Amino acid sequence: MDSPVVSQLFRQLFSHRAPQCLARRARPALTTPRRALGNRRWLTTKYGEGETSRESRWQPRTMRFPHDRAEEFDRYPTVTADTLKNRRERPRRVKMLLRDFIEDSLYNPSYGYFSKQVVIFSPGEAFDFNSMKSEHEFNKQLSRRYTEFEDALDGQEPNELRQLWHTPTELFSPYYGEAMARYLVADYKYNHYPYHDLNIYEMGAGNGTMMLNILDYIRDMHPDVYERTTFNIIEITQQLVDLQQEGLGHSVYAGGHTDKVKIFNKSIFEWDTYVSSPCYFLALEVFDNFAHDALKYDLTTAEPYQSRVVIDPRGEMFEYYSRELDPVAQLFLNRRDSTCHSFQHPLQGSKFKHNLRSLLPFQSPLSIPEYIPTRLMQFFDILYHKFPAHKLIASDFNKLSDAVEGINAPVVQTRYKRQMIPVSTPLVHQGYFDILFPTDFEVMQEMYSAITGKFARTYSHEDFMIGRADIEETQTKNGENPLLNWYKNASVMLTISN
Repeated sequence: MDSPVVSQLFRQLFSHRAPQCLARRARPALTTPRRALGNRRWLTTKYGEGETSRESRWQPRTMRFPHDRAEEFDRYPTVTADTLKNRRERPRRVKMLLRDFIEDSLYNPSYGYFSKQVVIFSPGEAFDFNSMKSEHEFNKQLSRRYTEFEDALDGQEPNELRQLWHTPTELFSPYYGEAMARYLVADYKYNHYPYHDLNIYEMGAGNGTMMLNILDYIRDMHPDVYERTTFNIIEITQQLVDLQQEGLGHSVYAGGHTDKVKIFNKSIFEWDTYVSSPCYFLALEVFDNFAHDALKYDLTTAEPYQSRVVIDPRGEMFEYYSRELDPVAQLFLNRRDSTCHSFQHPLQGSKFKHNLRSLLPFQSPLSIPEYIPTRLMQFFDILYHKFPAHKLIASDFNKLSDAVEGINAPVVQTRYKRQMIPVSTPLVHQGYFDILFPTDFEVMQEMYSAITGKFARTYSHEDFMIGRADIEETQTKNGENPLLNWYKNASVMLTISN
């Protein structure tokens, strides 16, 4: 998109300021403009692969469902993310479940966010924390490297809409990956060595930095284990597969790991191979981008209604709720009700208060939305059916700020002129917005155990690192430790028994 049109577009879409979103993709120490919908007007922008000139015209829209068009919408076919995978253009005249809309927005091969927009920040040479006076100095160095990294990208191809984000694996390389490697080797030697090989799977491996850090550590510190190690990557995004293969082919960084690594370019939900041998499954910062369904509850009867999205001929999106639950959402509720005793229902409390609220003027008879992690539940099913002897190592956010309205609600954000901009709905132009959810680890730990028959334990990011990272290597001169102090809103869940 050319700069004058893009600037005009974002001036229209957004108009007021709000605090920075504390998500992994937000650049440190920046406040970001959050803007409200402006007046209705069509804009034509340049367009690329995956959209036509007609599709690329963005229109601010009302969130009010047009009931006078219900008969028209009823005639639209129902589609899923799977049926849309081979489409090169964003769909119109269709309806779908919210989870399918989110999955299509993030992962469609032609126009999805991760397929077309993703650039992962890499700081280059590892930070020398011991030479820094304080964590403040680390923040300054990180900000400088961020600027240099994007300046170099702009030198190749300027892009005001570049979606650049970072992960703890990249920021704290190699120390974060080495902490994971220590856990893997210690558990492997205690439970499986020498009778089984060390078989590692990583889902959503980004640049491949975690893979390289783990293999470097095992090769250098445990050569006997390294000889028996295989590292498998399951990566849905072709662009990231190319980066991972490029890293393996670079002898300086890969150190000859090529024969240790297999890369599978597919979604974990397409996995069809039965892995009977013991293995370790890494799921680091991937739960947050698993698609969710949304439910609202009748304030009087507590009956659930499920969210669906309809897209009209102009590309306008509308959400409506139906009392007809699809089988996946119903299964999630059944499992949660039967196994997750710690969960507090959104309507828990005074029935009288909810009944009174439903009678207020202009008050919806339905509650605010609750976003349920149906895709995460399906991932646990895959672990149970395809990786029965696995041990899971998962890390993700337990809470997020600047989320849209609702329980367990996502942050929906895009990046413009190097600043993160959160918006107030997940019904956004597919492919230009990240949609990420917090994980209720207390609930999902119980559901994981119920589905897989394995027990799990959840740690704070800090507690996990204290027990496994080389803390002295990441400590500044005044005793502060960025590896421990960052990601306070993240948790680590581990399988603790087979």
